[in-house]
Amino acid sequence: MNVLVIGSGAREHALCRSMSLDPAVTALHCAPGNAGIGEVAELHPVDALDGKAVAALATELGAQLVIVGPEAPLVAGVADAVREAGIPVFGPSKEAAQLEGSKAFAKDVMAAAGVPTARSYVCTTPAEAATALDAFGAPYVVKDDGLAAGKGVVVTDDLEAAKAHAAACGRVVIEEFLDGPEVSLFAVTDGETVVPLRPAQDFKRALDGDEGPNTGGMGAYSPLPWADPKLVDEVMETVLQPTVDEMRRRGIPFSGLLYAGLAITGRGVRVIEFNARFGDPETQVVLARLKTPLAGLLMAAATGNLADLPPLRWSDEAAVTVVVASHNYPGTPRTGDPITGLDEVAAEDAPHAYVLHAGTRRDGDAVVSAGGRVLSVTATGENLTQARERAYEAVARIGLDGSQHRTDIAAKAAAEA
Repeated sequence: MNVLVIGSGAREHALCRSMSLDPAVTALHCAPGNAGIGEVAELHPVDALDGKAVAALATELGAQLVIVGPEAPLVAGVADAVREAGIPVFGPSKEAAQLEGSKAFAKDVMAAAGVPTARSYVCTTPAEAATALDAFGAPYVVKDDGLAAGKGVVVTDDLEAAKAHAAACGRVVIEEFLDGPEVSLFAVTDGETVVPLRPAQDFKRALDGDEGPNTGGMGAYSPLPWADPKLVDEVMETVLQPTVDEMRRRGIPFSGLLYAGLAITGRGVRVIEFNARFGDPETQVVLARLKTPLAGLLMAAATGNLADLPPLRWSDEAAVTVVVASHNYPGTPRTGDPITGLDEVAAEDAPHAYVLHAGTRRDGDAVVSAGGRVLSVTATGENLTQARERAYEAVARIGLDGSQHRTDIAAKAAAEA
């Protein structure tokens, strides 16, 4: 199988790494990719938001499957352009990607499908926002209605900060605060059949102890030893299948990766948000545990054949990812700093630990930082404690001036397991 992956982050590196280990994949391409992806796939320059350019590249390469990684190209309709070119594509249509592209649209779908979620108001003026904030009280939850790269949500006890965020965004969803731990659950779907993957938990705050500003994610782990063993079945029954059925009923079937961000509250499971693609950094740990070849799974979704696929096979091992971020992230990151220690990790820690590149590029013979989240250091082990140890041993080998990472990824879960 000839596969083209669209994107340039650690999620795409994780996808490409899994594809590179799949005997069915005979040619692997990525556009535009990054320094790490270039070690396992052939890179091609492309504007990932330009559907015609992506479709033309896929046609030129003879791609038999295109995987669209990030949310922005999906919301821009890139998957539609590839489908129109007659090439199977893993990723929802522009219309279906509204599940992530518009929080208000997602709330409407959930209401129609009977999916449990937080009570909310869609607000477009400061007066509406003030009324909604007063109705729910603190902590205040204000979400930008559109795409914001995981950083459009403010949760605060400061009423003025909540009002300021609402005013800066324009159209927002203001909702009740959901207590309890958060869980990410991915499902692969062809628009009818839904195949859940294994749950993961990520860490959104920049600093240890869940302090500091929201980020795109500073680490993740899987499995979740504290979670109810019936959690996946419950979410399938109450969230994932009803949502896919409702989208199909509306004439906009959702085919691709449906990501449910969940809160396990005192009143049961509630949906915080939907995403229309693999999450980053949860993908890194989920794919580290998946034993079923990835290409066949995603091709089955792209061609409407998921129902014929045998049950997925999973490793019993645990996986932990620690994100190494650049100076000043999640503010404007400093870029161009050399990264050292990558060869050392490959020599000393493989195969149990490895580095997935996010914001990197090549500068001559050197690899340098090129974004906010620079690397995802991923490790597996017999349990979370061993996986954590291996991940942090590998992190310690990496040099990046001014870099930052959390030291408590999966610590609580490992201690309680």
